[in-house]
Amino acid sequence: MVFINKDIQIPENELEFSFVKASGSGGQKVNKTNSQVQLRWNLFQSPSINDKVKSLLIDKLSSKLTNTGELIIASEQARSQHMNKQNCIDKLIQCLKEASHVPKARKKTKPTKGSKERRLKDKKRKSETKKLRQKKPDY
Repeated sequence: MVFINKDIQIPENELEFSFVKASGSGGQKVNKTNSQVQLRWNLFQSPSINDKVKSLLIDKLSSKLTNTGELIIASEQARSQHMNKQNCIDKLIQCLKEASHVPKARKKTKPTKGSKERRLKDKKRKSETKKLRQKKPDY
């Protein structure tokens, strides 16, 4: 069970892992081991997530989902499959935490009486300064 928060828990059987040959360093071993891990999770068909949370995740992750609703995460940082598999799970957790976070609504506030008075006093002072800069008419 992959635990994200109180609303999102994903059973391991919904996650599909595939292993492919990774690019990059590794010397002679790079061509004979499948160390890159790709994690696939179908958000549209996941029964473990309720509809409210599912619609929120679809909106936030729309650019990362395939047409069939799969979220694909790959990792090839480590040389071992086990470490890359754990890294994929960590990336999935981080991605879903960020997508499911709802920021607090901002409360509208009014300016205080003192701040209004200071603003008007400052406007009056600047107005006086600019009046002194003007040319006086010749009569």
